Amino acid sequence: MFKEIHNKYLRYTAIFIYSILLFFCALQLNFLGLFGYSPSYKDIKAPTQSVGSELYTADGVLIGRYFKENRTPVAFDQIAPSVINALIATEDARFYKHMGIDFISLVSSGISTASGDKRGGSTITQQLAKNLYRTRYNKSQGVFKSIPVVSTIMSKLKEWMTAVKLEANYSKEEILTMYLNTVSFGNNAYGIKTAARTYFDKETNKLEVPESALLIGMLKATTLYNPTRNPERSVERRNVALSQMNKYGFINTQEYNRYKNTPLKLKEGLVDNNGDEDSYLRTAVAKYLEKWCDDNGYDLYEDGLKIYTTIDSKLQKYAEEAVNEQMKTLQKRFYNAWGKEEPWYDSENNKVDFPNRARQTLPIYAMLKKKYDNNQDSIDAYFDRKKKMTVFSWSGNRDTLFSTMDSIRYYGKILNAGMMTLDPFEGKIKVWVGGIDHEFFKYDHVNQSKRQAGSTFKPFAYLAALQSGLSPCDTFVDKPVSIAYQEKGKTEYWEPKNASYSNTYSNMSLRLAMARSVNTITAQVTEKVGSDNVVKWAHEVGIDSKLQSVPSVSLGPNDVSVYEMVRAYGTFLNNGIKTDPILVEKITDLDGNLIEEFKAKTKRVLTEEISWLMLYMLRGGMEEPGGTSQALWEWDLWKKNNQIGGKTGTSSDYVDAWYMGITKDLVTGVWVGCDERTAHFKNSETGEASRTALPIFAKFMEKVYHDETTGYTYGPFPKAKVKINIKYNCPTPRYVPDTTTQDSVAVDSVEQQEPVVEELDPLTPEQMELINQQQKKAGNPTTTPAAATPPISKKEERELKRKLRKEEKEKAKLDPPNNR
Repeated sequence: MFKEIHNKYLRYTAIFIYSILLFFCALQLNFLGLFGYSPSYKDIKAPTQSVGSELYTADGVLIGRYFKENRTPVAFDQIAPSVINALIATEDARFYKHMGIDFISLVSSGISTASGDKRGGSTITQQLAKNLYRTRYNKSQGVFKSIPVVSTIMSKLKEWMTAVKLEANYSKEEILTMYLNTVSFGNNAYGIKTAARTYFDKETNKLEVPESALLIGMLKATTLYNPTRNPERSVERRNVALSQMNKYGFINTQEYNRYKNTPLKLKEGLVDNNGDEDSYLRTAVAKYLEKWCDDNGYDLYEDGLKIYTTIDSKLQKYAEEAVNEQMKTLQKRFYNAWGKEEPWYDSENNKVDFPNRARQTLPIYAMLKKKYDNNQDSIDAYFDRKKKMTVFSWSGNRDTLFSTMDSIRYYGKILNAGMMTLDPFEGKIKVWVGGIDHEFFKYDHVNQSKRQAGSTFKPFAYLAALQSGLSPCDTFVDKPVSIAYQEKGKTEYWEPKNASYSNTYSNMSLRLAMARSVNTITAQVTEKVGSDNVVKWAHEVGIDSKLQSVPSVSLGPNDVSVYEMVRAYGTFLNNGIKTDPILVEKITDLDGNLIEEFKAKTKRVLTEEISWLMLYMLRGGMEEPGGTSQALWEWDLWKKNNQIGGKTGTSSDYVDAWYMGITKDLVTGVWVGCDERTAHFKNSETGEASRTALPIFAKFMEKVYHDETTGYTYGPFPKAKVKINIKYNCPTPRYVPDTTTQDSVAVDSVEQQEPVVEELDPLTPEQMELINQQQKKAGNPTTTPAAATPPISKKEERELKRKLRKEEKEKAKLDPPNNR
């Protein structure tokens, strides 16, 4: 077709232009894979920016971020004009005059380079093209990447093409905004908003001229001109940027002279500078959303999602405070109890060499055995070698000289905790405390850790009993029992003991037996209903873990998680409807557009009658004389006829301590113990659940009730919504100690009042009489009705209840909570 052009110069020019166009088409289309990837029109219209996702509580408090590059986008009108001016003056003075390629700057930089002053000629748009589409990465270079000069030319040409496309599709303001949102400012700060917060703890629109010049000046070399590492060079580079701003008329000479003498005024902002600095909650949400992200094509770390959890920031704060306060106390108590002794014993009370056993599980141990040809002295020397390390302590992270063995011994004695609070009516998790310090203890004690539940598992036996037709009033005798079972074709006998190793030989209602956590009666109930049924109903209401159907199943020998236990107890509060808890309520994009909303899945597994009776049974821990939850009355939890249901649980040898607490609104589970299972509390005085896990629940609820803004108030459980046909207001025996047998003997009974829920008081008539006597002494002769709040001071009330608890224990010879 070029033969029709008779003028050879025109013909050659046409051929040249045609060849150029053909070449650029081949470049764009990556002909035969020679040139590598070039961004398409679709890519240009929807540029991909790696934007971190943000994690919020249900009430809008930012609590974490997920990112590969720590970046938060900002709109153009939120950027200080001094930032824009500094950028244009320093990087691209003719930015508003070119269409992506500045040929004048190219010629100028070529001349400068030839004269020895190497200077770049890339425009802001070209730099944006390189940042957005990575035009110089191997995957973008095709076959020519192996040819040094050619590959550079190809990359540059694609950069030019992309810059022209960007200019054709975006305004100058949009290009500046995209550039400032994508560029790195060092210290893992990507984008101008993150940089402003990182270096000056300011919003982007509040940056002053010297600060803007410093940040823009860093772009030439973020490490060399980093103000935190090289402050002098950073100031020099800032002043170069200020000089350019003066040269192009963005600041006058007087301002330039003043700004260049301004000292650095860095102020480190509260920005998460490391995506690996997780919290338990942040990690739990990432795991929770893993499948959702895969199914819906989202990247949690790059797609700029806004994730709103179900967590209540106030409740979370109070839970963390309660855990920290109690765990500090418990750790001191633990150390004081053991002194210089080691706390590691097996279930047969045999001493365990935990440190040596633990080191043998380390991968390096096998390597050392091979390296030193099983020479134990050399292996010991390696593990006993001291080195500097930072360790966790309740007085703050501590720098010390520890060997590997020192570290194993030290951390083997550290107590940990897990805590979760659920609103079972909506299935929303309100509190998630996975441990005492995520920096040192990554293992989450809410849903990862599974431990023996102890007596917190007993309610499932009593649930099976109610389902089988028994009532809370049915009685069993607290006596020694021997239960036969088959093991490997042979008949064996299990003889459970109460923690006191004694029996009362008295009839106890199911409610009283559960309230006092009597092992022998629980074992009889389990035998009557069958261990398979206990396992069945535990699974029905929310336990997922595999449970061994053994005679002792109700005493909690199986490992379960805090998460499972809270879900299961939540079924009782939620009128028999099992709810699968949700941790995330909704997800939006950067602009607040709703992407996904989460609803809890529910299933009715109990009748309303049975679930109400289970709450009634659980209330017995506080309302029955000698109930294991009576320690709760030492806290400010009794106002306005408040009712609480709960169950303590202490596994054998005081290894695991649990408390499960239920109010009219919430269910909370708490576990306390060492991660090393052979470490245990020394005795009941230091290790029983009422002294370890229960106070965490008590402190938490006290803080919640005292803060009216939480919306959670004192009050009784709701009345039953259906008629209760099963007998439940039954006599509660009263006991006095027998001095000859050291057992307690039932001498009479006290009829319970018809349980009108709003008016039921947890104190027994004997206790009420003592309170009446106290009132008379205080000048209040009127008899206190069951529902009334005693008109004595809070301090006097607490002291009186402590006294009553002590007298009640002496009178009833309560079981110390081993397996209760």
